[in-house]
Amino acid sequence: MSTARNLALVAGANGIIGRTLVDHLARQEDWDVVGLSRRPGDGKTRHIAVDLLDPADTQAKLGELTDVTHVFYAAYQDKPTWAELVPPNLGMLTNLVDAVEPAAPGLRHVSLMQGYKVYGAHLGPFKTPARETDAGHMPPEFNVDQQQFLERRQAGKAWTWSAIRPSVVGGTALGNPMNLALVIAVYASISKELGLPLRFPGKPGAYDSLLEVTDSGLLAKATVWAATDDRTGNEAFNIANGDLFRWSELWPKIAGYFGLETAPPLPMSLEVVMADKAPLWTSMADKHGLEASYADVSASWRFADFVFSWDYDVFADTSKSRRHGFHEYVSTEEMFFRLFDQFRKDGVIP
Repeated sequence: MSTARNLALVAGANGIIGRTLVDHLARQEDWDVVGLSRRPGDGKTRHIAVDLLDPADTQAKLGELTDVTHVFYAAYQDKPTWAELVPPNLGMLTNLVDAVEPAAPGLRHVSLMQGYKVYGAHLGPFKTPARETDAGHMPPEFNVDQQQFLERRQAGKAWTWSAIRPSVVGGTALGNPMNLALVIAVYASISKELGLPLRFPGKPGAYDSLLEVTDSGLLAKATVWAATDDRTGNEAFNIANGDLFRWSELWPKIAGYFGLETAPPLPMSLEVVMADKAPLWTSMADKHGLEASYADVSASWRFADFVFSWDYDVFADTSKSRRHGFHEYVSTEEMFFRLFDQFRKDGVIP
């Protein structure tokens, strides 16, 4: 007896979130996957290179995908200011839905990847634990605009939407502007090469803030759950590992993983102090047989500076997802060490 198959369209398939989501879906027996990004795919699954910023290109390449049942939107266009982030990120989602929805009569769900910026986490100290019912904040904020677009578009339709809100995501994608685990691994590797201790580079106070992160594998499972469970339609969900930490406790353990001592925290911009390290990395690559270029591993310095500036608590209440049926969790310490192990196995770091 045949089982009906789902067809997932994953936007942002090469990113830190999308890549893990594609891999997770591809392992499921009842899913087919089409990845979308501007860059080519890895050849493991079907991939379409499309510029979602271009309505015509999006329509031409996606308008004939009549069998799509689920859209997973994890695409992101980086810009220097909060206001500049809105037009491209709202535009890409709009172009995608405009192309796919009319063409796919069996569309059942559109999943939107968000984050704690919905709660104002990027602006300064905010109410913690953040809850999905918390009041909004003064725009601009593209995450909010995207959700409001989906709410309006879905009204009266058979398909549903979900908004998934992870904290900082841990994954293995290279060349990504928001990969904190890779930043830490490269920073530690360079510190070791220079014979330096591993100093926490963040703001005073950030070392002792209460934080959480989200494993990309856990996030993939939660995203698919929210897209397929009968109890989750038209809802937002905070998704995090399930434990809290302070850098003051975790940082020495990370240093120990790399065989490093620690020294007192010293505030510094990694984007600034790492700007001249490409030649050093080239010599490290030759010495240790590394596969990744400095461009591959240095895309997230500015993001790391942003995260290490949080001298306030950053965490959310994830009990809504548990009340609706998602009960998985991940140890944050084990997540970081597992990612560091993978970077080594892949020849990204020594």
